[in-house]
Amino acid sequence: MVWIVLGLAGCASSAPLFSGEVPSAEALYQQGLDELDGRRVFFFHRVDYRKAIEAFQAIIDNYPYSDHAVLAEIKIADAYYDDEKYASALTYYRDFADLHPRHEQVPYAVYRAALCHYQQARDAERDQSETKNALLYLDELISRHPSSPYIEEGEKLWQELRTRLANHAMGIGDFYLQRSEYQASADRYREVLNEYPGLGLDAEALYKLGLCYSRMQREDEAAEIFEVILKNYEGSELAEAAADLVPAAN
Repeated sequence: MVWIVLGLAGCASSAPLFSGEVPSAEALYQQGLDELDGRRVFFFHRVDYRKAIEAFQAIIDNYPYSDHAVLAEIKIADAYYDDEKYASALTYYRDFADLHPRHEQVPYAVYRAALCHYQQARDAERDQSETKNALLYLDELISRHPSSPYIEEGEKLWQELRTRLANHAMGIGDFYLQRSEYQASADRYREVLNEYPGLGLDAEALYKLGLCYSRMQREDEAAEIFEVILKNYEGSELAEAAADLVPAAN
């Protein structure tokens, strides 16, 4: 990251990480933390992520068997993440969890790996590969680390991302419905009902699935779906719309 502050050439110059004897692992670790804390230059908060990463990497290179070397791996990942270099951060979080499966920081690494994918994910109208990758890590967090301090936020994010995938499937279903491709549309609404239940889209997916069956002349199946809507969503707008399509309800 490059920072340019006019009139502060002395502050902007970058000193060597260290000269002469290599500092201790503790000193290097503190140096890295200090770099991540940053410093204020007038109204700017300056963080030199490169120097922080260099300090932590120096621990790994010079003290590979120290406890600080293990923690430095996480801090390098954090530095890349805070610098919005999510692909690099993901590599370190993932490697940390793989290399130190029993370390107490593994739940944190798994959660942050999910966040790396989340930060690169797109909205519901676009490709959802990163959303699905984030959910894989959240599934691991929830199933393998249910008592971790990251579980509450992880579950909220899990719910958000599953809702995004459900909306993505609904959008594709609507696309096919508008083009009278009813079987393709019905498949998407079935996907919402089977894979993403309980996210607030069930009634709409049921109603549109009923419409697809009706327009494919599968009237018995359509009527059965509309009856389910009348029974379970009484008083809603969709129930009123369904009632118009069920002869026995009129």
